[in-house]
Parts: sequence; C-alpha cells; structure tokens
Amino acid sequence: MKIKKNMKGFTLIELMIVVAIIGILAAIAIPNFLNYQCKAKQSEARSNLAALAVAQEAYFAENSTYASTTGLLGFVVKGTAIYTLSIDSADASSFTATATKANMNKGKTDTWIVSDVKSVSNTSNACK
Repeated sequence: MKIKKNMKGFTLIELMIVVAIIGILAAIAIPNFLNYQCKAKQSEARSNLAALAVAQEAYFAENSTYASTTGLLGFVVKGTAIYTLSIDSADASSFTATATKANMNKGKTDTWIVSDVKSVSNTSNACK
C-alpha cells in the first residue's frame, strides 16, 4: 500500500472551527441587523408625522381650525404604509396625531406622536 505524501484538503476539525466562527459572527450580526431594520422603519413614522404637521398648519391657515381627520387634509401616504396614522384630537387651538405599528420588534408596539408644538416624539419605543 502506497501512502501519498502530498494530500490536499481540510480536516474535519478545521471545517468545524470555520462553522463555529461563522455561527459566532451570525449570533452577533443578526440582532444588530434587526435593530437597524427597526430604526429604519421608524423613520417612516417620523417623516409622515412631520408632513402631517405641515399639512395641519396649512389647513389651519385657511380654516382657522385644525383638521380632525387625514381625509380633510387630503393627506395620503404613498406606497405601503408600515405605520397607521391617526389624528387623535383637533380643535381651533391644537391637534395631536399618532403613528402606531403593532408587533414591530419582538411583538412590541411602536408609537410616535406629534402635536401643534411640532415636535415628533416616541412614546413607546419598540426598538430598544
């Protein structure tokens, strides 16, 4: 029986070490990716609420009151919306609107709010 001296290839231990390293890297990378994805979705809520606040101010300039529905504003979100927008309260002096997404991250609800003060804030952050 002749033994070859120039055998090429990987041993089972070397392959197992590579698989273990890939598993460790995946365990670190996947949660970070999901967190970045969640934060990217939140940008929709912030931008839509900011646009809704601008539309409310334009409506107020013409009607001396804030609109009670997005239909009165003619405010329509283009494409498929991730968040549900609603105007919670509106009268002649103020308004409050929210953007809500249920089951955002690990089953948590994400809620953003804007008012006539025009500051968009997060009341329940699902990305933490």
